Amino acid sequence: MTALELDPRRDINSRSSGLGRRRKVEKAVAAVAILSAVLACSMLFLVLGSVVSKGVSQLSLSFFTKAKPLFGEKGGIADALVGSALMVAMAVVIAVPLAVLIAIYISEYAGPGSARFFRTVLDVLNGIPAIVVGVFIFGLLVTGHGQSAIYGAISLAILMLPLVSRATQEVLALVPRALREASLALGVPRWRTVYSIVLPTAIGGILTGVVLAVARVAGETAPLLFTSSVTANAISTNVTQALASLPVAIFEFSESPSPDDQAAGWAAALVLIAFVLVMNILAKTFAGRKRKKLEGS
Repeated sequence: MTALELDPRRDINSRSSGLGRRRKVEKAVAAVAILSAVLACSMLFLVLGSVVSKGVSQLSLSFFTKAKPLFGEKGGIADALVGSALMVAMAVVIAVPLAVLIAIYISEYAGPGSARFFRTVLDVLNGIPAIVVGVFIFGLLVTGHGQSAIYGAISLAILMLPLVSRATQEVLALVPRALREASLALGVPRWRTVYSIVLPTAIGGILTGVVLAVARVAGETAPLLFTSSVTANAISTNVTQALASLPVAIFEFSESPSPDDQAAGWAAALVLIAFVLVMNILAKTFAGRKRKKLEGS
């Protein structure tokens, strides 16, 4: 062994240079991460700024109380708001009970193989494009019967179901197993344990998933173009007929050559973004309160 190999100064210098290199790499990675975050935020603020600057001047009381304008007239989005509210509400009624029951079966009753299979199916369903769902409902129900708000709600429910089900599964998995075991040890049936103990414990997370799913499907346009887009320029609550909706109204306003219609489209887009923002804030509030409650207990 040579004296050079035994020199401790060489070992110290080598470690120092390696430490310096790692610090430089760490700083470079941190800079790229910060730049990516700033880029994402800038894109969001750019979109919001454009929509607000072009749409806020069109907001007025008549914009929310009048129906879609006729040729040469200036109208509003009242019919679209009513139609969207009805279709989203029906979608929630259809999708949420099914999604929660599916999540309960996967989390509480299914074996490992069955649970894995159904989770895969839900993930695949969640990845299906919305326009494919619209074409499917069009071919299955609309053809031969005509468009209807009910068919639009069914297409939205199909999009909601995997979102709510997967969110519910994740929340049910967080419920302490000791609660289930204590209930079963007292002779309580499994269904009663799920109904009285598991679901009340997880209700905050389930509501969070529902709110996020509502925020997502409220802005879907493609399914409604196939199921509920041929509408009259009037406020209606007849769900057996096609009803106007906010996403479709934005699409139609943007396709119009009229500057007034295009301005109304920007204003309608601002209303939709505000709705999605409120839904996300509500979801975060539900999740935060539930987290504090669990940590306190």
